[in-house]
Amino acid sequence: MSDRPIPDDELFGQLAHESEALGEAVRSPSRLKSRVYSALVRRQQQSGSLLNLTETRHAGHELCVFEVLWEHLPLTTGAKCFNCCSICHARVLGEQVEHAPIFWGGCPYVAFQKK
Repeated sequence: MSDRPIPDDELFGQLAHESEALGEAVRSPSRLKSRVYSALVRRQQQSGSLLNLTETRHAGHELCVFEVLWEHLPLTTGAKCFNCCSICHARVLGEQVEHAPIFWGGCPYVAFQKK
């Protein structure tokens, strides 16, 4: 066995493959998914700036209502790369409450609540 670290993409690919093999019998709690997502975004921010919101949308990702508002504000280019989820109450609810009462489209924390 090699002592080399497994690249993130390869590791998450292996985890996804193993969890698909388990089927619906084992399901991760939405709170855990929310916490992992938040941690991954924080880690990504440490390695450099995020895509700005316009680039994110053009890459095929849906924006939540707050990101759409942020995108249309007259802000600097650097401010357009701000992670709105870091201050959003949906993140807090998603990380603390299973089946959290958040419903707007484009929010990743809403997607984690779905069965």
